[in-house]
Amino acid sequence: MPGWRSEAQTIRLDAIKSPIVFRGNDHLAYRDPAVLYHDGTFFLFFTLTEIEPDGMIYMYTAASRSKDLVHWTIPRKLTPKDQNLNYSSPGNIIRYHGEWLLCLQTYPRPGNTVRNMPQYGNNSARLFLLRSKDLETWSEPELIKVKGPNIAVADMGRMIDPYLLQDKDDSTKYWCFYKQNGVSSSWTRDFRDWTFSGHAESGENSCVIVENNQYILFHSPSNGIGIKRSDDLKTWKEWGKLITLGQSDWEWARGRVTAGAVILLPGRQQAKYLMFFHGSGPLTEKEGDFDKNASIGIAWSNDLINWAWPEKKQTSR
Repeated sequence: MPGWRSEAQTIRLDAIKSPIVFRGNDHLAYRDPAVLYHDGTFFLFFTLTEIEPDGMIYMYTAASRSKDLVHWTIPRKLTPKDQNLNYSSPGNIIRYHGEWLLCLQTYPRPGNTVRNMPQYGNNSARLFLLRSKDLETWSEPELIKVKGPNIAVADMGRMIDPYLLQDKDDSTKYWCFYKQNGVSSSWTRDFRDWTFSGHAESGENSCVIVENNQYILFHSPSNGIGIKRSDDLKTWKEWGKLITLGQSDWEWARGRVTAGAVILLPGRQQAKYLMFFHGSGPLTEKEGDFDKNASIGIAWSNDLINWAWPEKKQTSR
């Protein structure tokens, strides 16, 4: 799997004392996590939303890193302050031809203030790529023309929440999944020219991994994280139960648990899978806890059905 090293150190999950990685408050929201483990370090990317003293609201893509999942660096903003762009919702990071590629969206909300919360991104939201040699310095965003080179940008339609994946049967083919008419997908062989493939019923914040020669899709309905499976990226079948983790006990996530980002843990660990997600609360996002009181959380599992987190026993809720 790109980015993993077989000699990775053992990760002490029992050393993590709180399910909250970054806690939101009345002027900050942490949302939409994406994670990469590379060369002994976890790289976490996410949406950082700030409400400024004058009531104006801005969104950024930010990054932090950790060696042990306990101590994290101070979040660093990677994108500019601009309500007409609001680069956000990083999907994931992959390795391609000596570069790291990070996919993300714009979420334009011109004039957004606390007086009209929540204001959602308008119809000009599109998908973009950032490139890096070192996971530190990133290129200017470049538009991902997932509908193909002959479709004008204005005709692409609103699209959010991209996620990149190498095809399991063709190593030269890469997919982009994104929220439009459920989950839509497009493919490329060079990250320049794209071919639209189609769409399927799904929630938002897609995350797709390959396991046992199957594609596993994690997605977010109105609350919780659902799972679908597919052999061919065309026919998807529901699998498992809706994942809500410890929501019933978490005031900080009472409004919504969503945006699950799942990766395989390296080597022999206490668990096979690691999930980052965000929770909002105590209000729902529609009630106002969209640009504030959203926090990034962490959980883990051996089978994608039963999940554990700090200070909680294994559960199938």
